[in-house]
Amino acid sequence: MTRICFVCLGNICRSPMAEFVMKDLLADRDDVVVESRATSSWEHGNSIHQGTQAILKKHAITFDQAKTSQQISVKDLADFDLVVAMDEQNVKDLKALSGGRFDDKISLLVPDGVPDPWYTGDFDQTYDLVSQGCKDLLAQLSDEVVTN
Repeated sequence: MTRICFVCLGNICRSPMAEFVMKDLLADRDDVVVESRATSSWEHGNSIHQGTQAILKKHAITFDQAKTSQQISVKDLADFDLVVAMDEQNVKDLKALSGGRFDDKISLLVPDGVPDPWYTGDFDQTYDLVSQGCKDLLAQLSDEVVTN
């Protein structure tokens, strides 16, 4: 069982988008668990942003209406196999929390990061980057399973 956690600043836009895009891509598999978290507590307990909900609906991706923001913990870093950040600041924050113990699990979803649509307002661009990043990650995971 592979456990993946997507992480962004607030866990209301990018990381839940990635969580549900990846779950959609993995709909026929039960060997991967996917969740999402925030590096901050700013949005703790808040629902998925309306813009993220709208873009997921636009692409017919099912999501959990009850999903609320959760902050990542050291326990999460220990429990997940992959911790996938949306931008470089998220990586820095995760590595600070890790204290060097779990740095090998932390990576960026896409090379230049995913801009935060909370600030840009561009949920389509965010979706395109998240979708491609999830497809690339899934291909990477499939390659690892084949070669191991």
